[in-house]
Formats: sequence, structure tokens, C-alpha cells
Amino acid sequence: MAETASNCYDGLRQNNASPRRQLLRGLGAVALAGVLAACQVVPRTGGPATPPPPSDPGETVGPGLPTDTDRHRVALLVPQTGPNADVGTAIANATTMALLDTRTERLRITTYDTALGAAAAARQAVADGNKLILGPLLSEDVAAVAPIARGAKIPVLSFSNDSSVAGNGVFIMGFVPGQSVERIVAFSRAKGHQRFGALVPKNVYGDRSAAAFRAAVAEAGGTLVALESYDRSATALTGAARRVANAGDIDAVLIADSGGNAIRAVPVIKSAGDRQILGTELWNTDAVLAGSAAMRGAWFASVSDGLYGQLATKYRTRFGRAPYRLASLGYDSVLLTVRIARDWKPGTNFPVNRLLATDGFGGIDGIFRFNNRGIAERALEVSEIGAGGFRVIDPAPTKW
Repeated sequence: MAETASNCYDGLRQNNASPRRQLLRGLGAVALAGVLAACQVVPRTGGPATPPPPSDPGETVGPGLPTDTDRHRVALLVPQTGPNADVGTAIANATTMALLDTRTERLRITTYDTALGAAAAARQAVADGNKLILGPLLSEDVAAVAPIARGAKIPVLSFSNDSSVAGNGVFIMGFVPGQSVERIVAFSRAKGHQRFGALVPKNVYGDRSAAAFRAAVAEAGGTLVALESYDRSATALTGAARRVANAGDIDAVLIADSGGNAIRAVPVIKSAGDRQILGTELWNTDAVLAGSAAMRGAWFASVSDGLYGQLATKYRTRFGRAPYRLASLGYDSVLLTVRIARDWKPGTNFPVNRLLATDGFGGIDGIFRFNNRGIAERALEVSEIGAGGFRVIDPAPTKW
């Protein structure tokens, strides 16, 4: 476990000379120019640490984290060890960047390793006096954390994209696949495409994409001609693509899979005639797509990558490596918390109703708001794949 306070971390002062105009314009974040307030990371791996003597000799000090009267205690639950440690570390690093960029003095974030047991991490977070939980990342960890947090009246702001774990005090910030499917189908229908087909993998992502696709086609007034699923093998993918290609007159085909599998499927799909190819948010950082002639002219819907590109540049400068795409969720969760903390008295319960603000929130990934189920609804853009890159052809809305 590591603790980050927004005003006491000397170890992150390097690389702070970049001017504000180069840092995440439009987010209200303060640039890493000049001297930043220091902050502190206190590793805790061997049980509760003994705090330093109090400035007031009459103050009672017990084991655990130091008591804050001026800052909000916020827990960050992410994997710091195990197979998902790199993703968890990227999210944690991004939360630190957001603390520094906003120069807030009202938050103290403590990181807990869910790889050692998500329920145990949640219990420790509660015992340490945290009033808000950011994370966890995995849906199974959310399921383990939720009842513990709920019993302590602590809301959970998870990075999962599994809508089934949302609700009853759990809010999810992850990129729900159904939203990109709805966006790209509606856009395609508005461009005159009537008859739709789809390829989806046989997994949870594919099942949810398929359900969203059926609903989106019906909502847009289109016709569902073919929907084929496949196991994750080249033979199964080719077979499913061939069945879609031979299904009859189709105007547009959704491929709810990675860029690599889309590249394999598209020549087969187009062998029976040209079709508009559609994709999901999985494509938004897949550089291999821009190098494929077969994919040119394909459309996909995702959150905007403009500000994320700036965040990634700053991240590489600070940490010496590229972040995982999900790091933006950690950054935006801090921006959201900072906004709410302006009217949140330290030591009191987190004002959970503020998460349901109708005007929503802004961040690296654009504007978003939580619906009454606790799912983040995101404003998405539509991009077209061209030779060597992507081009935005329908920008994301900037307000609700």
C-alpha cells in the first residue's frame, strides 16, 4: 500500500518545466510548470506503520494512517502485483499526475493492492478511514469490494466496464462496449445504410456487443440481416466472415473485435461486394489498422484521443514508458473527485448524489455522466481509418 498526499511528494518534481499550453488543454488542470507542491508516498507492506509524534503532545495517536482534518481520504484499489500489475501501476501513476496537475490540497489518496485480495484491500481501506473508493479494475474484484464498501456507506467508483456490477453504491467509469456500438450504428444509419450484419467473438465482450447491436439496429430503424459469432481462432473467424459475406444484401458490417482480427475478416466480408465496415472503441489505439489497405474507409466510435495523446506524452516524460489506455480513467476519477471535494467537508461521508449531476463531468476522455444505474454515459466521436492514421468525421458532443 502506498499513500499519496497532494502536497508532500518530493520524488515527482523532475520534468516539471513544461508550459501549461502543452498540458491537457481545456481540463482546467494546472500545468507542470515551475515548482509543484511536494507530496509523499509512504509504502506500507508490513502492517500498520507507526506515525510520527504529534505536534500537540496531548493528541492521541494510534496505529494506522495519520489522521487528516483538512484532507479527504480516498482509497485507490488496483493490482500492484500479479499479471495486471502494469495496468494498475499506470492507473496509479495517472492519479498522481492528476493530483499534481490540479494542485489540490484537499485529497490524500492511498493505494491498496487488489492482487493480494480485493476484499482484504477494501476492509483495510475502510479501517483506514477512507470515504471514497476509486477502483477496482476487474469486475470480480468489484463484486468482492461492493458489499464491504456498502456496509461502510462508502461509494465505489470502479474502472470496470462491466455494467452488471453497477448500482447500489457502485459506479463504473469503464468504456462500456454497447455505447460505441449504439453510436456507430446510429451514425451509419444516418448515412443511409439500412441493412446490417455483424461479427462478434464468443466471449463476454462479444455477447454484450451483440445485444447492443440488435437493439441499436432496431432503434435506428435498420434491418438486421446477419449476426455471426466465432471462437477465437483463424479458422472460426474466417468461417463466420464468410457466412456474413454470403448472407445477402448488406450495407454495413460491424466487427466487435480487435484490429488484427478485423484485418483478417474484412477481405472475406468484402469478397461478395463492398460493405461499409464498422468498429468499436477497441480500435481507437490500434495502430496496425492504419497500415492496412483493406481497412481504409472503415468507421469506428470511441472516446476522443486528442487529450489522451497529450497525457501519454507527459506520462512518458515522467515515468519513462507509455501508459496503458485505461490510465485516463485514473486521471479522470481524480478530476471528478477534486470537483466534488470543493463542497465536501473532510471526515464526512462522500456526497454520492453529486455523482448524478445532470451536467456530468469532463476529463481526458471527454464529457461523461452517470445514469441512475451507475454507468458512465460517454460522448463519443466517430473516426475513419485512412492511410497512416485516423480522421475524426463526426466529433463528440461537448455538452449534454
